[in-house]
Amino acid sequence: MPQLDTSTWFTMISSMVLTLFIIFQLKISKLNYSLNPTIKLLSKRNRTNPWESKWTKIYSPLLLPQQL
Repeated sequence: MPQLDTSTWFTMISSMVLTLFIIFQLKISKLNYSLNPTIKLLSKRNRTNPWESKWTKIYSPLLLPQQL
């Protein structure tokens, strides 16, 4: 049974890690960040939903009388 040649594994893994690191750095360097970020104030909205103003009842189809 032939032996598995692992002599090139270190070279391949290290080159892969280096390549991924370089690609990641290039992608990060192209991002634009604003110099002075501002806080966006969120105002509360008092909206009433139509279903809040009236009482509704949900009927289960199994509880309804059968229609023949």
